[in-house]
Parts: sequence; structure tokens; C-alpha cells
Amino acid sequence: MLVQPSPLHRAAVLEMEPIQDSRGFFARSFCKKTLLKHGIEFDVVQTNVAFNRHSLTLRGMHFQLPPFCEDKIVTCLQGAIYDVIIDLNQDSPTFGKWFGITLSAENRLSLYVPKGFAHGYLTLMDNTSIHYMVSEYYTPTCESGVRWNDAAFGINWPHKEGITISSKDEQWKDFNKSTDGMIVSEGDSRG
Repeated sequence: MLVQPSPLHRAAVLEMEPIQDSRGFFARSFCKKTLLKHGIEFDVVQTNVAFNRHSLTLRGMHFQLPPFCEDKIVTCLQGAIYDVIIDLNQDSPTFGKWFGITLSAENRLSLYVPKGFAHGYLTLMDNTSIHYMVSEYYTPTCESGVRWNDAAFGINWPHKEGITISSKDEQWKDFNKSTDGMIVSEGDSRG
């Protein structure tokens, strides 16, 4: 497994290194030792799968508030997504900036999403499945989000028309960089 830095502070792109033969391949998709070598402490407490029937389904931009902030590793198992993260850590050098990457069953990339980042994705194919590993249990009272099209971030989605999005995700409030955001210590395992 290869770990490559992303343009955002502490976030990373993970790449499987398949060992192939006539039967197919075998690849490591998670290795705690490898992540630790790159300064990423990640303890999995829950895994989730999301299935999306149609392309242009948008989910996001979600995060959990302190003290239940969560790290995530997101992998597309079937189909393809445009995966987006926003750094909402007020003390980060990349606060308020976003990064997007295509994750697909074909390219076998994953995205490490640190605590204090909003996360969302747009499906690029029908019948797309996403697998999440998370470091914190889902806590409904700490659930929050920002709008996928909030001008404060200017995310350049590959498609903006014809998307399907939940009314909940459509109605997140405008983000104010001077008052919103989180303080998440890099070494704090609880956010």
C-alpha cells in the first residue's frame, strides 16, 4: 500500500499495490503500520457501505463535531465517484480549501480523510458502492455538514446539473470562515 500526500494538510491518497496472476490479484487495502510510518494514526471502530443506484447522486458534505470527530478511509468498490474533502480545521494551513479526486473500482485508490474535514461525493456511474472505515462511532447529535455548492469553498464538481441530493444535504447553512470551523489537534484521537 502506497501513501501519497494530498494538497490538504494531513489528508492522503492511498493506493493499493496489487500482486497479480492468472486468477486475478491480491492487494492490501489497509495497514496500520504503513499508515503510522506516514504519521497517520487510525483505529477502525466501524465500517460502512453506501450503495447508489444512479450516477449523479451527491452525498455530502458531512462531518461530526467534537468530541466525536472522525477519521475516514473511503474506497470505491464498484463504479466510480468524484470524492471531495474540505479542511474545516481553523488552525490548519489549508483551512477552507478543498480537494477532489476520482475513486473507482478500476483505479483502486482510497482517500484518507482526517478529523475536522467535511466529506462528500458525486457518483459517476450507476450502481456504485462505497466502503468507509471510520475511527469514531456515528453520533447523531454531533452530525453536521456544509452545502455542496457553498460559495465559501467554490468546489469544482464535474457535474452541477441533473444531480440527485437529499433535502437535508441541500439545506446545510452557509459557511462563515471567520466564525465556523473546528479546532482539532493532530494528536487528539477524540477530535
